[in-house]
Amino acid sequence: MTDAEASRPSSETASATLFSSWRKSSYSGGTGGSCVEVAVAPGSSAVRDTRHRHLGHLEFPAVEWAALLAAAKHGEL
Repeated sequence: MTDAEASRPSSETASATLFSSWRKSSYSGGTGGSCVEVAVAPGSSAVRDTRHRHLGHLEFPAVEWAALLAAAKHGEL
């Protein structure tokens, strides 16, 4: 590994920094049951399971995330 490669952050570290402001779903109960968290960054959004944060997140392009939300709001799912 070169010095440049060693100093470059891993994609996991870069994603963690990019998605630093996670919001819990408004449908989550107050007891912390089954819920998801969403984070938005320029050009993309990410979703993760609140109970299993250590397993990472799923990342989507912003346009796809917007289409999913629009379909859900219009009862198309």
